Amino acid sequence: MDKLAVVAIGGNSLTRPGQRGTIPEQFENTRATSAVIADMIARGHEVVLTHGNGPQVGNILLRAEMASSVLPPLPLDTCGADSQGGIGYMLQQVLGTELRRRAIEKDVVTVLTQVVVDPNDPAFDEPSKPIGPFYSEEDVKRRRDEQGWAVMEDASRGWRRVVPSPMPVRIVEVGAIRALLSAGCVVIGVGGGGIPVVESDGGLRGVEAVIDKDHASRLLANQIGAGLFVISTDVPQVALHYGTDRETAIDEMTVEEAERYHREGHFPPGSMGPKVLAGIDFIRNGGGTVIITNPGSLGRALDGETGTRIIRERE
Repeated sequence: MDKLAVVAIGGNSLTRPGQRGTIPEQFENTRATSAVIADMIARGHEVVLTHGNGPQVGNILLRAEMASSVLPPLPLDTCGADSQGGIGYMLQQVLGTELRRRAIEKDVVTVLTQVVVDPNDPAFDEPSKPIGPFYSEEDVKRRRDEQGWAVMEDASRGWRRVVPSPMPVRIVEVGAIRALLSAGCVVIGVGGGGIPVVESDGGLRGVEAVIDKDHASRLLANQIGAGLFVISTDVPQVALHYGTDRETAIDEMTVEEAERYHREGHFPPGSMGPKVLAGIDFIRNGGGTVIITNPGSLGRALDGETGTRIIRERE
């Protein structure tokens, strides 16, 4: 297996369900994640680490809203940049400490990463990605009318703002990431799917959008020539008929099988769908192997004992 790996972890790996999301909690959760990544590095893998940022950006937006009477608002692209810096700082510190404890001499570096999207992407006409806190119907409709928000109802919890989720087109700092890998660094990049930008007047301009973390990680993996793409989730394996009495775990599937299962509706868009599609795209664009598993099972998944592998074809 190619030793260059991109590992995509979720924002919920850093803020666990039921937690308040305090900084001490996030640091403690980061220690568990960092131990898993250090294990991979000890096995000889060169690692680029990517991460989600949903809970963290939600907190940033809520703080900005609560301070709106005295401070100017923060655009969503700036919130994403803030979260990249904060999460990158935690991962750099904790993973760096874990590597030194194991006598592994590697610098851990965060690259604040911009990701170009197409301003004509259909997602801009159909905002669908919920962000920020939940509101009452009265509050959210006032914000819709005053601030131009698109909103949607979550029947069990309330109303939320929704924003576009366009597909990533190009990673601006990919050259810097390649250079850092060549220098032997562990790189943290495309946090939260990257800061969404569009090309404008010969430069770049941030936009109010959220890029799917797994799709951005896939693009990065292909652009740096990674042979392994690891997608972290909250279950040890992908399953058919998930949540039913017919549930069947998948150890391995070819790209064609994964595409067929997706067409059959086994991987919903709000959960496993984007992860499987990102894995398919990785292999279709020249990548090697995809592993989908939870963080605690990663070591065993690398040994082929658990997890779900997506491969090009069987020999």
